[in-house]
Amino acid sequence: MKRTRIVELLNSSNLGETVCAKGWVRTRRGNKNIAFIALNDGSTINNIQIVVDLSCFDEEFLKPVTTGACIGVTGLLVESQGQGQNTEIQAQEIEVYGAADPSVYPLQKKGHSLEFLREIAYLRPRTNTFGAIFRLRHHLAFAIHEYFNKQGFYYFHTPLITGSDAEGAGSMFQVTTLDMNHPPKTAEGKIDYSQDFFGHATNLTVSGQLEGELGAMALGGVYTFGPTFRAENSNTPRHLAEFWMIEPEVAFYEIDDNMDLAEDFLKYLIRYALENCRDDLEFLCKMYDNELIDRLNFVINNDFVRLTYTEGVEILEKSGQSFEFPVYWGADLQSEHERYLVEKHFKRPVILTDYPKEIKSFYMKQNEDGKTVRGMDVLFPKIGEIIGGSQREESYEKLMKRIDELNMSTECLWWYLDTRKFGTAPHSGFGLGFERLILFVTGMANIRDVIPFPRTPNNAEF
Repeated sequence: MKRTRIVELLNSSNLGETVCAKGWVRTRRGNKNIAFIALNDGSTINNIQIVVDLSCFDEEFLKPVTTGACIGVTGLLVESQGQGQNTEIQAQEIEVYGAADPSVYPLQKKGHSLEFLREIAYLRPRTNTFGAIFRLRHHLAFAIHEYFNKQGFYYFHTPLITGSDAEGAGSMFQVTTLDMNHPPKTAEGKIDYSQDFFGHATNLTVSGQLEGELGAMALGGVYTFGPTFRAENSNTPRHLAEFWMIEPEVAFYEIDDNMDLAEDFLKYLIRYALENCRDDLEFLCKMYDNELIDRLNFVINNDFVRLTYTEGVEILEKSGQSFEFPVYWGADLQSEHERYLVEKHFKRPVILTDYPKEIKSFYMKQNEDGKTVRGMDVLFPKIGEIIGGSQREESYEKLMKRIDELNMSTECLWWYLDTRKFGTAPHSGFGLGFERLILFVTGMANIRDVIPFPRTPNNAEF
């Protein structure tokens, strides 16, 4: 018989029908006459109750039906006699697909810490917490594509292997086929990458932005959505070595257009989660963060405050607040500064603009004052910066001057610079870290808990 997903069975009005459910046993309880099995198949946070008349089944046959076992159940869908669910299944047939020995199954008991579950990442999707998180992750990924498609943007695939460093930070994972124990050398004693697979040094990308700009200069509006990699030795709750980025790039957008897009985009995604993932959000709200749903509504119900970096620094300097990191004009603002502006001063999301050029990337459009650039950061409660972006510098001369000031090599960026020679145009874009978004929407505290298999220093087992 064809299986029906549990989310559909729980909302079905076809009582009295014979149905088939398949999934994993969450709990089994009962007495010598009757057993109650809570079954979950991942389609919903909620379990369906299987009622088993033990007189109809061999006792030995049912012994493997314990927490973690995978079973199929055929039976009558009836109105539930218990609270918290509309329907349940009166079992007629049970098939055991895979047992889970209670003496060794790691998820036999409830209440495991998130730290413990990270050590068994291959099993943690079976828990209520991670089932909810990964369903939300799916829905938000879908909403991202839906939003940009509705706005007329094109999904643009940028390379994972690149010869350029978009951020200029140098923290990149090298890609090579050379024998690094005995690499070929040049006459100067350096590694001869001309003998490598691509003919020069290559790395895993830190951003699809630069290539995304090329797409915007032809298609008008594009977005990238894919994995990026940073070889930073950071063991913090906010950093991953492999993470996903959403990066729209739009021709003819000035900085104000960019801010409008970022605000509308974020509100769309959060509204989508509230409308389509309510059960999962309510579970996470109850178990981890009882202010979660209020905070999500807070974002979609308030206009974002827009002010310059200079104005933000003045507010922080006059706040009387004691910060761990000192505040002064030219400082790279930390999460504590960003959250103060959002949570205590304005009590609304904030977009900061016009940052000192010394603390921002080379490609940002320079303002007339010669000191600041048209960068923008979107700041959220609890998390701080969630989006970073800018209007891009379209002037070849200004871009070259900035590259010279930073002593950057143009060897791997010649193609990027050429776009400023041939039909250059004003354009803007931003990057949204997908895991940062999931952190905010789920209320989780550690970024390692919102990606199925986190890649961090000394951790790439699963």
